[in-house]
Amino acid sequence: MNNFEYTDDAATTDRLSEQRDNIYDGVVQRFRELMAEEKVDDALALADEFFEWMDPNQVDDEITTFFDEDELIQLYDEHHE
Repeated sequence: MNNFEYTDDAATTDRLSEQRDNIYDGVVQRFRELMAEEKVDDALALADEFFEWMDPNQVDDEITTFFDEDELIQLYDEHHE
């Protein structure tokens, strides 16, 4: 099944970009807090999970994949009727 729908709708793209930026900011802030609290293992676990987003050489190249839950349910129902 390769009939994926891609969108270049500006409103959707802007909304997702803002969400990703907020996640990035939160991860970086939490990483710094954990390091300041000397919780190095916790900070490294967080960094390991979000490595591609935290690496300045990769942050803009990391693909963000998303789906609309309602569309996914509809597609599932159409194929399993």
